[in-house]
Amino acid sequence: MPTSIQNRIKQSLGQAENLYHRLVLLVGKSGSGKTAALRIVAGELGTDVINVNLALSAKLIELTERQRTLHLSTLFGGVIEEAGTVALLDNIEILFDHGLHQDPLRLLQSVSRNRCVVASWNGAVTGSKLTYAESGHPEYRSYDAADALIVNMNESSGLDAQERQRA
Repeated sequence: MPTSIQNRIKQSLGQAENLYHRLVLLVGKSGSGKTAALRIVAGELGTDVINVNLALSAKLIELTERQRTLHLSTLFGGVIEEAGTVALLDNIEILFDHGLHQDPLRLLQSVSRNRCVVASWNGAVTGSKLTYAESGHPEYRSYDAADALIVNMNESSGLDAQERQRA
């Protein structure tokens, strides 16, 4: 019987505690069950899932494009600070906005220095290559190696139908 995604996330959190970057990426395509898995883990840990798009857009809306670029890292850090010891992040697409001129993986790594961070990552991992989005998509990114623990949604059966409904 395969290990559930939730158990793999929690095991990765335990492993991440001893790493320089305490970052766990939950990698899978859109619709693969990442959000449902994060919600179940959040319930088990007694925390919330942070909708990064919503949290950051509210803070960035009144800033100029230049101010957004300059202050994004600090504002993102503030959002993570409110999470406590473990931050569960979903809907991170805003970090990939080309107008912000940021490297999303580095932003995630920087906020994972002082706490464990689990982020849903819409993409795939093949060997040591990590991608975000599909090739040709405006948000597409490719990394040869990621300094993060990877929980690949494609390596297990994911959530069964009952678990998806509960989430």
